[in-house]
Parts: sequence; C-alpha cells; structure tokens
Amino acid sequence: MPHYIETATEKERVVLVGAIIGRQSEELVNEYLDELEFLVDTAGGQAIQRFTQKLDRPEPSTFIGKGKFEEVTQYVNENEVSLVVFDDELSPSQYRNLERAMKCRVIDRSNLILDIFAQRARTAHARTQVELAQYQYLLPRLAGMWTHLERQRGGIGLRGPGEKEIETDRRIVRDKIALLKEKLKHIDKQKATQRSNRGSLVRVALVGYTNVGKSTIMNLLSKSEVFAEDKLFATLDTTVRKVVVGNLPFLLSDTVGFIRKLPHHLIESFKSTLDEVRESDILVHVVDLSHPAFEEQITVVKETLNEITKGEEKTTIMVFNKIDKYTFVEKEADDLQPPTRENISLEEMQQTWMGKANAPSSFISAKEKTNLEALRRMLYDHVLEIHKIRYPYDNFLY
Repeated sequence: MPHYIETATEKERVVLVGAIIGRQSEELVNEYLDELEFLVDTAGGQAIQRFTQKLDRPEPSTFIGKGKFEEVTQYVNENEVSLVVFDDELSPSQYRNLERAMKCRVIDRSNLILDIFAQRARTAHARTQVELAQYQYLLPRLAGMWTHLERQRGGIGLRGPGEKEIETDRRIVRDKIALLKEKLKHIDKQKATQRSNRGSLVRVALVGYTNVGKSTIMNLLSKSEVFAEDKLFATLDTTVRKVVVGNLPFLLSDTVGFIRKLPHHLIESFKSTLDEVRESDILVHVVDLSHPAFEEQITVVKETLNEITKGEEKTTIMVFNKIDKYTFVEKEADDLQPPTRENISLEEMQQTWMGKANAPSSFISAKEKTNLEALRRMLYDHVLEIHKIRYPYDNFLY
C-alpha cells in the first residue's frame, strides 16, 4: 500500500507545501493550507512549517520551481522533518524525484485524506470502502513505488515468465480491486435490504462539510450517543436513528462530511454509504457559520451533493451552526474599505439567508443548545408535509 502517515506516540514533524496557481489568491491558498494543517493534526502529525509559491503551472518533475524546491529541501534536511505534504495531487515521477532529493516521505492531500479515512474506519463496511479507494489511488501510481508491495507478498510463484516486477504488482492490485468490489456488492445488498425494511417513514439526512457539528446535532435530536469529536472525518459510517418530534416519527441519518478536493475514489467507494443521502426525502445542510470560508464550504457541499444525487432536486433546510463562535467587528465610520464577512452582524446574516425562500434557514448553537426548538419546529413542518402525502388518513397528526 502507499506510504501513509503512521500512528506514533510522538507526533511526526511535517512540512506543508502549497502552490498559488493561475489566478488563485494567496489568501485562498493559505485557507487551503490551514485546512491541510488540520488534516495533518487529525492524522497524528504536527505541521512545523509551510511553504507557498506562485506558479503559472506546476513543474513536471518537482511540482514547485527549482528555487523553492531547493529551499524546502534544505529546510527538511536541517530540521529532522519526516514528512512533506503537498496540497495538490502529485504524479508518480514527482513523488519519486521529491523523495530522492528530500530523503523523507512525500504525500499529497488525497493521500493524507485516505490515511485519515483508514484510521477512522471502524466497521467492516467502512474498512472495505477505504481499502478499495486506497488501491484505486495506488494503481496509476505504481511506477517507482513497487517496493511498497514487495513487503506484502512472498514473490515466489507469483511472477509470470518474463513478467516485469511492476506488471506483477499491477496484476495483484487489479485482482485486489476486483475482490473488494465483489465484497462491497454483497455488503451493499445487505444495506439495501436494511433500508427497505425501514418502511415508508420520512427520511431526513444530515449533510455538510466535515467538522461542522452534524453528529452533535444528531445526538441532540435523537437523544443518542453518536461519536462526535473536534476532528475532521470523526464520522465515516452512516448512523440512522428513529426520531420523534411532537407526535411525528421520522428517520434521521448522520453521514460522512465532505471536504475540498475530496478524492474521487472515495466518493465512488462510499457510494453505498451515501445512498442514505440519495434516498432521503429531506436534506439538512449543516454549516459552520463561524468558519471564515463557510460560503465556499457550502459550494463544495452542493457540488458534491449534485454528483451524488445526479442533479435530483431535494427539499433542503440550511442549518447554520456554531453561532456562539460567530465574530462581528463593527467598521469604523471613516473606514472606506468594502465590508468583509467580519463586518456583518449575526442579525444581518440571518436576514440575508432567511430571505432566500428556496432554502429555509435556522441559526443554532448545538453546543450551547440555542434555538433548537426552532429547528425542531422547522423539521416538524417539513416532515409533516411529506407525511400528509404518504399517509393521507393519519388525521390525528394535523
């Protein structure tokens, strides 16, 4: 398998590298690197330095330019750095050239996310999904990386007459991918049967960017104990609970969080888990209002949802969480600069989003349990609307 971060008692010293490509702004790339640092922390590492470089296009051999490449290499060699993480995807030749020069391991953002998923997978279903994504990621990158597979097999009797070692590895990986896909098909059938046995209850799915508080909201609404932590991808397996608001029952599911540059193989491998999103009647899109880039996160989630649902329109409720952490800085009277997000008060933000009729909105703090009754009422109204159509004779509800 690829060389992912290993869990250790002492945190690995990690260097981050990002590129400002084309018309990207330095501010945006720094936001990406902030998130990459959070990913490294979640994986068990410690980012001690970051480097950025403005490029028209990535260098074919080392991704970054010669001067920056030498600067990063010198820093790595002088500061006992064991891992360098690039925010953008690297080619096999770039991996090979970077590792030879820096004399340490090099991975990219996709590689790092896969490692976190591997650490977080708890059930056989999640582990199989992650393993499939890892092998699919590995297959086109085998050139120059076959030694990682060499440790996983005996070698004798596996190599065909005149077959090159790299071709042997490709065959092994393809066979492994085929086996994992068959295993997932069997698990998917079991999951589909479980979903069909739930009857015709209205289904509500919590969706959103990773670490926005979906699991905390799930716990509050369902009065259960779903694992929640201030880490990225705390939840991988979809959890489904029966919830009753007032006298109205429905099913509530907590799904895996999304993120920028989410590896396509992960979306493919987790398609059965995301069937909960596809088959839901109502989506509750949870947003971390305190995050400086929350609007971009909304866009990322919507794009990913569009890929999952194949463009199917679904009733969506926007839930802006963490209002207790929302910061507001009032502009000075003589400040002629355009207002930024920090210059918009929470009240103004509520008026802006609540004025959008196409997406009903609720502003809450799950941690402080603020405005939860308003959220419950909103959920009740939307579930009831679908329930009336599905069960027209349940007059006692309304």
